[in-house]
Amino acid sequence: MIRYSLLCDNAHGFEAWFRNSGDYDAQSARGLVSCPVCGSPVVTKALMAPAVATAEKREERQQAAAAVAAGPSPAAVPAPEPVTPGGVDGTSSAALIPSDARYAELVGKLRELRAQMTANADYVGSSFAEEARKMHYGETDHRNIYGETNAEDARSLLEEGISILPLPVLPDDRN
Repeated sequence: MIRYSLLCDNAHGFEAWFRNSGDYDAQSARGLVSCPVCGSPVVTKALMAPAVATAEKREERQQAAAAVAAGPSPAAVPAPEPVTPGGVDGTSSAALIPSDARYAELVGKLRELRAQMTANADYVGSSFAEEARKMHYGETDHRNIYGETNAEDARSLLEEGISILPLPVLPDDRN
């Protein structure tokens, strides 16, 4: 796994994990990497220092592991800080990992939401923008629809005053 510091065209900094550098390149080329703050698909790698393993760092990790194994007294454990969606500089202040129970619960709720949204709508595929415009301008009856469109068409729809909402993207969708 490799962690990249990324930067969108609106100067929001954030981090993302990839299996290898080729995965980042492939996902970026397909438009699958976007800013979690503003949703911009224009993302580049930010300058970052490499993590170099040294004997000193290894010793620090071993000492930290020993301290955790020894177990702190209850009085020494500070109260958890509240988690906010984004830090001051636009980076995420907390991340859920797949083994975390909160992650599984969140993915489950997103899966339910998405199933409910798609069960009550017509799939229009790549003609989403066209169908949304037809309904907005009275050329066809209003109904719930879902499909695909690119970022440029999505921006155009919003600029025309057409309300759209992205479906939740689940981790399994991008594998």
